[in-house]
Amino acid sequence: MSIQKISYCGAQVRDHDPDRFLLSMVMPVDKREALWALFAFNHEIAKTREIVTETQLGLIRLQWWREALEGIYAPQSTVLEHEVVQALAQAIKAHDLPQQLFEDLLYAREFDLEDRLPASLDGLENYADYTTTPLNRLVLAVLDEGADDESLQAISKAYAMTGLLRAVPYHCGQERCFLPEDLMQTAEIKMNNFYNYKEADSVISVTRAAVEDIQKILSCAPKQKSHFLKASKVMTRIYLKQIKAQNFNVFDPAMARPPAFFHFRFLLGLLF
Repeated sequence: MSIQKISYCGAQVRDHDPDRFLLSMVMPVDKREALWALFAFNHEIAKTREIVTETQLGLIRLQWWREALEGIYAPQSTVLEHEVVQALAQAIKAHDLPQQLFEDLLYAREFDLEDRLPASLDGLENYADYTTTPLNRLVLAVLDEGADDESLQAISKAYAMTGLLRAVPYHCGQERCFLPEDLMQTAEIKMNNFYNYKEADSVISVTRAAVEDIQKILSCAPKQKSHFLKASKVMTRIYLKQIKAQNFNVFDPAMARPPAFFHFRFLLGLLF
């Protein structure tokens, strides 16, 4: 698809969620618009904490999306004049997507507004699960791909947790942190220093523990029949190797660049 012909949702995903855009580009062409609608919706609700100054404003924004979805699912469908809502309505009707999965994603994003760290690795896993597994269930419904729940959940969690590790410096700039609180305390990390990028070395032990946990999670996901889940797993492994190559220092400047030969390694991984 040429850049000139890309849809609004496609452009939003390309610009704000490039990894999922790449995943969409190795999926069937006739499914991409629906995938972009899902990913654009996910971006819209995921950015809520970034664009509001008060918790109540964030809840109001999430409620707006709930009501927009209710309009789509209502017997007398009322679709708002909004680029993402309109694209989402088309995807929902074309693929008979269940409303509850969207509700699950919206509910999960309320955690972001609390500005609390996950209590432990289990808490981080739960956050990754709640914010990503429902989205991937919707993706598989669009693609007509089946997957066992254990593998779906494992790959979804691993993908999301790896993304959160890579985003640590970005979240620091917003004074946000998704690293496990108990591990941060064990490493004696002071949050004020952390948010001022002064705890890079201390965070290494936390990152190492998280990477080891992600690897254990991925070991629960055998070879996939789902092309999307296989692609997500390949991408996750490439990023984990990048983190390990920088000695688990997510603040290393090299982490701001794509892994070496990223696209080649990604496409090669899909072949085997």
